[in-house]
Amino acid sequence: MTTGMHSINEVKDMLTAGKQLLLAGDEAGLRELPKGSWIGGTIPYFITKEGGLCTNDQLFVTQLPDYVTNIKTAVYDEKTIATVYNDAPQHGFSTIIIPASCPTHLDFALNAPTLENFATRPLIGWISGVLLDDLGKVTPKVFDGTQGKAFENAAVVLNAELPENKIVEIGIVNIFEQGDGDTITFAQNGFSAREAMINGGKVNFADYLAEKKVDTKLPLVADLYGAMINTSFKGVDEANKQVDFYAPVFEGVEYKIAKPVGDYVEDFRTRIPQGAGDHLVFSCNCILNYLYAELEGKKTAEFTGPVTFGEIAYQLLNQTLAYLTIEDA
Repeated sequence: MTTGMHSINEVKDMLTAGKQLLLAGDEAGLRELPKGSWIGGTIPYFITKEGGLCTNDQLFVTQLPDYVTNIKTAVYDEKTIATVYNDAPQHGFSTIIIPASCPTHLDFALNAPTLENFATRPLIGWISGVLLDDLGKVTPKVFDGTQGKAFENAAVVLNAELPENKIVEIGIVNIFEQGDGDTITFAQNGFSAREAMINGGKVNFADYLAEKKVDTKLPLVADLYGAMINTSFKGVDEANKQVDFYAPVFEGVEYKIAKPVGDYVEDFRTRIPQGAGDHLVFSCNCILNYLYAELEGKKTAEFTGPVTFGEIAYQLLNQTLAYLTIEDA
C-alpha cells in the first residue's frame, strides 16, 4: 500500500492502474488528474516520513488497501449533510473532506453530534485549506475524482466497504488536557462568543481572556465521556468584544483552558497507542499543531498525512491527530 508524497505524474499512473486513492495537495495539481476512484482536498502542508513539509509540487497519497473492493463517492451540501451517517456502509468506513469556512463546514461542525446515527459508523476526514499567505484570496476546494469535479461548498465522502474479517477503528491523539483553572460554559452553540459563564458568573469572554492573560495557543478542552475534545481560539476582536473559534463551542458543555505543553513532538509520540502504526491506513494533523510546535522538518512517528484546517473523527476537532486503522478480526 502506497502512502506518502508523490509527483503528479506518479499519481496519474496510480489512477490509470485502477488504484483507489485519498489525495491532498495543491489545487492545480489535483485539477490535472484524470477521473478515477479518488477524492481529494486542497492543502500545501504535510507531515511526511522526513517531517513537516510545505509544498505545492507534490500530492500526498493514501492508497486504500486492495481488499477494499467496493467504494462509492457522495457529495453533500449544508442541506443534505444530515444524512451522511445514514448513507455510510454497514461494514466499512467513510472518509470526508470539506472546504474550510464554507456553509457545509459550518453546518456539519455545529450539528454533527445531533445527526441521526451519529458515531455509529466510522467517519474520518479533514477540512481542506490553503497556504496561510493566501487566506482570503484563494478558496479551499474539495474534489470528487469519480466525476472530475471540484467544489467550494460541499462535503465529498468516500464510502468504503470492508470484508467481514476486517475491523476498522478511528482514534485520536490529543496532547492537551484540561487545566486546573476556571470552569467555562456558554449559553449557545457557535463559532464565536461575547459572553461566557465563568464558574457560574456571566462575564465578557474577551475581557476575561485579557485579564487572565490567557495564552490562546492553548485550546479550550472539554471532557466528553473521557475523551478530551479541543476547541481552538481563532482570534479575539477587542473592538467588538468577541472571541472567535475554529470549531464551535456548545451550550452547557464545561470547558477549561488546556494545560501548557512541554514538548509537542515528544508528547505526540508518547500518547500514540502502541502498535497503532502497524495497522495505520490514514491520518491527519492540525495546522495549529504544525505552527505552534514548529513541526516543519520534525517527525511525528509513522503518522504521516495532510496538515489540515480541522480534523474529523465523527465530529469536527481542533489541534488533534486523527487516524484510522484496519486489522484482521
